[in-house]
Amino acid sequence: MNIQLRAFDHPDAVKLNDRVQLEYAERYGDEGDVTPLDATMFDPPHGLYLIAYDASDHPVATGGWRAQERNDEGYSDGDAELKRMYVIPEGRGQGLARRILTALEADARAAGRTRMVLETGDRQPEAIALYLSSGYTPCSKFGHYRTYDSSRCYAKPLQPLREGGAV
Repeated sequence: MNIQLRAFDHPDAVKLNDRVQLEYAERYGDEGDVTPLDATMFDPPHGLYLIAYDASDHPVATGGWRAQERNDEGYSDGDAELKRMYVIPEGRGQGLARRILTALEADARAAGRTRMVLETGDRQPEAIALYLSSGYTPCSKFGHYRTYDSSRCYAKPLQPLREGGAV
């Protein structure tokens, strides 16, 4: 697998976003995730968007983070919010989401973010399992879906790196 930095509006990102939106619509019986997003939200150093490509250079997984500060949607100063974590069905079970998650956490930490946060839904048990096994814990609800019963929010402190690169 080859993980590349891409813009959120890159054609491969748009293609994967369309696929994840269809999956959200199927799982929740609605129009998908309507959280307002703009491609510039993922521009470094205030965010990052990654796409994983298989050996044939087909996009198979994606994920990004965007900076957040304290606001009326429940974010805190120093937050980095995970968005659009997705692996196509054919690519699942290979550790791609975990690799992207690790890269996003490292980049957000290097950018000075102090906490990684994410919102997912109760009909995404695979996502919840990934985040729990990666050190995320339930937190106060935030973001666009904070008032929905199906919303699940998680957070993980981003500890600064110690000398030698260890966390």
